[in-house]
Amino acid sequence: MYWDHAISLAMPLRAMVQRLLRRIKPFIRPLVALALIFTLVFAHADGAWAARAGGRIGGGSFRAPRPTAPAPRTYTNPGGGYYPGGGFGFPFLFPLFGFGGGFGGLFTLLIFIAIANFLVRSFRSIGEGNDYGTPYASSTNPPVSVAKLQVGLLAEARSLQDDLNRIATTADTGSSQGLAQLLQETTLSLLRHPDYWAYAANESKQTRLLSAEAEFNRYTLSARSKFSEETLTNVNSQLTQAQPKAALTGNGYDQAPGEYILATLVVATQGKLELPDITSSEDLRRALSQVGAISSDDLLAVEVLWTPQQSGETLTADEMIAEYPELKVV
Repeated sequence: MYWDHAISLAMPLRAMVQRLLRRIKPFIRPLVALALIFTLVFAHADGAWAARAGGRIGGGSFRAPRPTAPAPRTYTNPGGGYYPGGGFGFPFLFPLFGFGGGFGGLFTLLIFIAIANFLVRSFRSIGEGNDYGTPYASSTNPPVSVAKLQVGLLAEARSLQDDLNRIATTADTGSSQGLAQLLQETTLSLLRHPDYWAYAANESKQTRLLSAEAEFNRYTLSARSKFSEETLTNVNSQLTQAQPKAALTGNGYDQAPGEYILATLVVATQGKLELPDITSSEDLRRALSQVGAISSDDLLAVEVLWTPQQSGETLTADEMIAEYPELKVV
């Protein structure tokens, strides 16, 4: 009797549970998926935040050079003194003629020839150049090349972080010679790690000086936007160093191990800079050599950016793929 009574009570309870499960069943899968997403995001949030801190070195100027005006030509005459200007002007010819008849017609003709000669020379100077053969338009707005070169290295190349940190604290980023030396040291450091090259990409733009700064800023801002913060910078002789967020809670080595380090070089140089399309390690070597060989006279601006900045930290493979899809395997 007892068991029969218990079964009779359990039957309505079982039916009620089944009805409840049928009602909430459509919501179970979305809730499970949402919980999984939150778990994945927050489980790696701290590590990803710390790993994306970056460093930045560089500087430069995009001021247009002032064209040098040629010295005025002078012509002496037998009677002494000089006549400014040049070309076929009537003061130069006037001593050859006397004050005889027909002077008014000859005088008018000489004035007309002088004015015509002046106009021809003016238009020729504007269209072709100054007296030194340099076009005025080209001297104030010369051609400029702006290029970005990215190199992704395996995590074993951690000495690169130490090299870049040392360069950042010692580089002279306030002079053209210091910027050229910074560029050479950075490319040399990258060339010394060929066994660790994993990814690379480059992009370049041929433009004019007046629009080169905008292209340069576009490349640098694209690289800087991938950082959570800039923990070490030396730009135009302004050195700043902040404590990385990873160091606030630990020594930076207790995070999950990563796999890659990324360095980005952005340069602006006068003239034409043609970097090879990078599909192999040999292409990358040639591109680094070309960038490192830019002289201080031609170099307008340079920035070196790398992430992670703190020694011992690296980027995971997922972060590399998600943040830098333009990279190619070399």
